[in-house]
Amino acid sequence: MSDELASGLRELAQDAETPPSVSGAEIRQRAVRRRRRRRTAVTVAGACAAASLALVVALNLTGGDREDRPSPASSPTAPPSTPSPAAPEATVDLSRRMLTVAGRDLPISSGSVRYPTATGRMMVVTKDSVRTLSLFAGKDLQKVSWVIGLRAADGTTNFVGTLTSDEKAPGNYDVTTGWIGLRRADAVWLYKELAPGAVVEIRGATTPTPAVDLSPSATEGTVLPGGTGGAATYPGRTAGTPVPSVSTEPSVVAVPAG
Repeated sequence: MSDELASGLRELAQDAETPPSVSGAEIRQRAVRRRRRRRTAVTVAGACAAASLALVVALNLTGGDREDRPSPASSPTAPPSTPSPAAPEATVDLSRRMLTVAGRDLPISSGSVRYPTATGRMMVVTKDSVRTLSLFAGKDLQKVSWVIGLRAADGTTNFVGTLTSDEKAPGNYDVTTGWIGLRRADAVWLYKELAPGAVVEIRGATTPTPAVDLSPSATEGTVLPGGTGGAATYPGRTAGTPVPSVSTEPSVVAVPAG
């Protein structure tokens, strides 16, 4: 290429060159802004990568992502706890012939083997200063004082009251038709102690009264109506003293007081 041709081409290029629309200072500022944007983008990308890495590590430590974990519906759950029943305010041990309340033991006389006292948890539902109950296998209806009425969840009812017909029976032998008899002083105290709604738990079983020695030397008997063993005698009677006949009617009978 000759020098004339090269010179002509340079002149043609200079004539066709478009002058820049912005100054050199503006071009430098634009370059600075582009560098800042690139740095910001790099910084954000690095932060996102770090966050993603932290999430992956956390999921690995907790056993995988949400898809790997069982759903709440399929997760094993502990069975609902059953609240334990409240402790009873009073307990009756038929085998010991003892009613325990507020740390105090009260001797009782309950139903005989033939007419057993119902067991289980019962609630105080009534309180009567006087109520008519059956005594001695339902033959005698007598007015009993300081009577507490009990009822179980299944509707079974019973009573606790004063056994005035035989104050020696509580703690020693069983003579009632199923209700629980107390000495008068103990019945009065219990009547004031237990409020309606109080829970009374009756457990154990009636203990048969031992058989009595019927030899001429015997002075007192221990077998009572409803007991087991030989001929029945009452405390305070000799073995040869006849005793009243006993009816075999059903157990507890309660009629309205009045």
